[in-house]
Amino acid sequence: MLARVHGASMQPTLAEGDVLLADRDGEPRPGDLVLARWPGTPLVVKRVGARDAEGWWLERDNPAQGTDSWSAGAVPPDDLLAVVRLRLWPRPGRPG
Repeated sequence: MLARVHGASMQPTLAEGDVLLADRDGEPRPGDLVLARWPGTPLVVKRVGARDAEGWWLERDNPAQGTDSWSAGAVPPDDLLAVVRLRLWPRPGRPG
């Protein structure tokens, strides 16, 4: 699955316009970047923090932009859609 980054919540790891390749069958681990459903938005890229009884705790890399589980709570397991594997464009490589 391909996704394009919009916004600044994952800077400096990801930038506006980055194109990501994500694995729908990937098993998320703490530290991974994931695509997830988020309240009020169709899809977001966030970093996996941990899993608790309520679901996955997701965080942003840029504390000055966006939202994360600190304000919205845990994300249900079914709302994690894919694990980011590579940044394809414009700076190919494995994002942090």
